[in-house]
Amino acid sequence: MARTGPRLTPQTVEVLRLLLAAPDRPRYGRDIARQTKLKTGTLHPILARLELAGWVESFWEDPAAHEAQGRPRRRYYRLTADGVRVAGTAVANPSDDTRATAVPPTLRPHPGF
Repeated sequence: MARTGPRLTPQTVEVLRLLLAAPDRPRYGRDIARQTKLKTGTLHPILARLELAGWVESFWEDPAAHEAQGRPRRRYYRLTADGVRVAGTAVANPSDDTRATAVPPTLRPHPGF
């Protein structure tokens, strides 16, 4: 059987563990980076892979919220229903496999092919 989920590096497991602590609570990138002690250059590719796999969804905050506080707009992340299910298994058994089996990846065109 082909493996379809993202690679479960220790950093990815840490991100999943944090998101699983409160799966309905949206978190923004800098908050996740601070909690996991990951640099944003490491964190954002992990979040992108998790979103591509269907484990995480993201959305931008309302423009009025950041304008009132005079800061850049935040992008929030939270686990999807499938993400909660498969991430719970992946975090419980991170060494079982380096790739999780779960939500099939979406097909993407490959430029130049």
